[in-house]
Order: sequence, then C-alpha cells, then structure tokens
Amino acid sequence: MNRPIVFALPGSEALLQALCTALDAEPGALEHRQFPDGETYLRIESDVADRHVVLLSSLDRPDAKLLPLLFAADTLRELGALKLGLVAPYLAYMRQDVRFHPGEAVTSRTFAALLSRHLDWMVTVDPHLHRYHALAEIYRIPTQVVHAAPLLAAWIKRNVARPLIIGPDMESEQWVAQVAADADAPFLVCEKVRSGDREVTISIPNASAFLDRQAVLVDDIASSGRTLAVAARQLASMGFAPPDCVVVHPLFAGDAAQVLGGYVGRIVSTNTIVHTSNDIDMMPVIAEAVRNAP
Repeated sequence: MNRPIVFALPGSEALLQALCTALDAEPGALEHRQFPDGETYLRIESDVADRHVVLLSSLDRPDAKLLPLLFAADTLRELGALKLGLVAPYLAYMRQDVRFHPGEAVTSRTFAALLSRHLDWMVTVDPHLHRYHALAEIYRIPTQVVHAAPLLAAWIKRNVARPLIIGPDMESEQWVAQVAADADAPFLVCEKVRSGDREVTISIPNASAFLDRQAVLVDDIASSGRTLAVAARQLASMGFAPPDCVVVHPLFAGDAAQVLGGYVGRIVSTNTIVHTSNDIDMMPVIAEAVRNAP
C-alpha cells in the first residue's frame, strides 16, 4: 500500500513535518488563499488517487478553519482519495453540549454532524468532554482520543524537582491524579467559584503542608488564563515560589499568555495548537492512533 499523504490546513502547517516523520507519511501540497471578497480559494496540488489521505487541522479559532477543511475534504474525494481522515489535535465546539437557555444552538452536535458527513475517521487529543461520555455520542464516524497526561507527567518528572501537581478545579481531580501518579508527585485541586467570564476566586486546601515543593499548575485548556493566574497568585500569597504551568491545549486568547506569564515561572504546553510555549510533542502518539484508524 502507498504511504499515506498528509495535508496541513491553514494554521497547522508548522505541525506537518513532525506528523509526517512520526507517521512515515508523504507531505501533501495545497494552495490556499482568500479572494478580495473574503471567499476561499483552495487547490490540491498532489496526486491523491487511491491514496489514504490525512487532513491535519487543529481547530482552535474554528470558524475561519471549517470551510477550508470541508472544501479540502470534498475536493480530495472528487480527486479519488481512497480513505480520508482528520487529525484535529484540538477539537473545537465541545462546550455547548446542552441547551442552557431557550433557543440556544447546541453547536457541538451541529459541528459533529458536519465533520461526520465529510470524513471517514478522526483522531484528536483530550477533547473537552463534559456532559458527553464519549465522542461517539455525537460523531457518526470512528474517533480515537489520544491522552496527553502521560506526556505531561513525563515532562514534569524530567524538568521539575519535587513537584506538587495542582489542578484548577474539582472537575479536574481524576485527570490531575493520573498526571501526579505518573510523575510520582502529590496533588491538590483548587476550589473555585466563578462570578463571571473573567472573575474567579480560588482556595487551595492543605497547600501550606507542601511549601517545600515546586507547585505545577496543570490544565487541559488554557483560554483566558485567568483561573490559572488567580491560582498562581494564591500560591504566591501562601509562600510558594512562582509555579510552573503545564497545559495540553494552549488557546491563550488575547493577552492571556502575557497575563499568566506575570505570575508563573514557566508556561509549557503540548503542540496540539502552535504556540511559543510548545515543549511537549504529541505527534508520535497521534501517529500511532492514525496507524490504528480504520
């Protein structure tokens, strides 16, 4: 069978070579640009007839990325692609999983239906499952979830002496416990009260018993960064050195990274989203999941 061919869609080009190397795949060539009126022009420049094709698109800032993804998928089908899968290291539109107020769009379901109509399979990293127990509840194609916790733990174990793992809220406890166990470290979770999109208060019970350790804040998604910043300030007020911060998906909207950087020693992330904090490579484990795709 021919080697798979991987096309990086806009915003994910920096991840292409790493995934191709891990997957022993051929990088595909496509042209993408905007017409003056804002419409998308897209052209597949590689031969894909009878090939297994992988689209690589991390779906942060998804509204601008969705149409090029769908256009590419349909064009690849028309050009004879044998199988067509999506590697979405970050999967968007998972937060609106229920109608909280009358008339709201349950966008997670619509987004899943769109992708399911155009693809044969999908691989993603730690989607933000809350009320859904599995992606299969909304996606009609085979999906595989890659877990970042072992890689976060390995980074912490290599780079932090005597770590204390701290999760941002009670919902993170099971995930944080796994990172801590893999890193051979104790863990605590914050008790959080949110009073608005950017206002939170936090307490960290029992933290004073671990003042001789280096605190490491871990989270799956860092978007506004405010919760992590509040936790870091709380740790400082208790006498801790500036904590490290390790996250899976570095969304960092607006000035979030700069604000958080004022309170922590280091910000480290996986490369599910391209960011200057990337120091944990997910592509080898993503490639293993792709090799197991149907």
